[in-house]
Amino acid sequence: MFEPSLIKTFRFVSYSFDETTYKAKLNYAFDNDYFFTEEIIFNNVNKKLNDVELKALDNCLKYLHLVAGSSYYKAAIPEKIVIENQEIDKETALFMEKLYINGLAEFAYRNRINLREKIKFPYSENLKSVASDIKLDEKTAIPIGGGKDSIVTLEAMIKAKEDIVLFSVGNPKSIKEVCEISGINHIVITRNLSPVLFELNNQGALNGHVPISAIIAFIASASSIIYGFNNVAMSNERSANVGNLISNGLDINHQYSKSLEFETDVSEFFKTHLIQDLNYFSFLRPLSELAIAKLFSKSKKYNKVFTSCNSAFKIDVSKRTDRWCLNCDKCRFVFLSLSPFIEKEDLISIFGKNMLNDRLQAKGYEELLGFSGHKPFECVGELEESISAFHLVSSKEEWKNDLIIKMLKFKFLQQVPNVDNLIKKTFTDSEKHRLNSKYKEILHAYSGA
Repeated sequence: MFEPSLIKTFRFVSYSFDETTYKAKLNYAFDNDYFFTEEIIFNNVNKKLNDVELKALDNCLKYLHLVAGSSYYKAAIPEKIVIENQEIDKETALFMEKLYINGLAEFAYRNRINLREKIKFPYSENLKSVASDIKLDEKTAIPIGGGKDSIVTLEAMIKAKEDIVLFSVGNPKSIKEVCEISGINHIVITRNLSPVLFELNNQGALNGHVPISAIIAFIASASSIIYGFNNVAMSNERSANVGNLISNGLDINHQYSKSLEFETDVSEFFKTHLIQDLNYFSFLRPLSELAIAKLFSKSKKYNKVFTSCNSAFKIDVSKRTDRWCLNCDKCRFVFLSLSPFIEKEDLISIFGKNMLNDRLQAKGYEELLGFSGHKPFECVGELEESISAFHLVSSKEEWKNDLIIKMLKFKFLQQVPNVDNLIKKTFTDSEKHRLNSKYKEILHAYSGA
């Protein structure tokens, strides 16, 4: 068995890049006992990088190595962190500490660990890092997750005739089919985690949620040089800013690396430490999940291929569902959020079941509505959004006799004051975002269409 408490040091050992195969290797270790090698493969590259590009790429991989290490560090969370292949400045150390503490906050909460006293990145006082001044191609990459949010971003950009490329780390069925339907060029990056990590997980290693969106952001930074784009348009909505609960004074947010706070930090870090010309932002930040669901309902051609259920994206392919598991917080929330905007028969056809007529979903919907427990540790909307969606759908003739509607409408919804104001607030755009004037106009035009 693996005993995490016996591990004393987490080592960032080295990284490398093969310019003929376009494969990066990220190497880590626990003490001198366990060694991990992660592979990042940049597929279908049809150009040879010059010296300036290779130098800029190395600068990105240097920081990707540090961020991706969170997947391995969490297996034992040893007291000491060492970086053997480079020195980092104080700004980098502080950035990484904040990312690890907040990005692993849910993991720490579930495992009853206080990370704030543990995570210290060593740095050199006199070192000053410099970002590459390489000029990137004027193009927008849209990371595609196979769900409704990135489809809204994609369709808005198509309508605005923007020069775009689709981007994903991995290519599960739903992502592949969404990209095929869109007709837009699709960049696929392969990330192979070290098999040693899975062995340790089976032997008692600590396990849990990692800041995967942060890892993807840094993979995208390297990809911007290899494939040629200067904008990364994420599809993170404003509800990603809202944490799940407070524990020991720390806001535990399942979606920390999708939050505006992280987006602001990483965008600034990219410009000061990686690539000055790279613009990282979330296109949907002004919108609520419910507003996004309403916009998605216009994109009917994706109805049979999209999914937001985590079961469709499991690392172990043999454990993946085809689309929807029909018994998780994501399935419950997406079904609820779309129900006011998509015809009942069409929505049931998409999911294969009427989740608002299934008694087994009652407790989960109570949590989504904020009447029991806390906001689920999932990428779901704010409580107010669920309440707004529930109010809207329960007012519709075709839904009002469904079991969940009847159970919860009279039991809970009458306790909510000023529901109409709540709905109005839900559909009012937030001013807290980082969209420039061009992208703000694209979003406004699509939202008003």
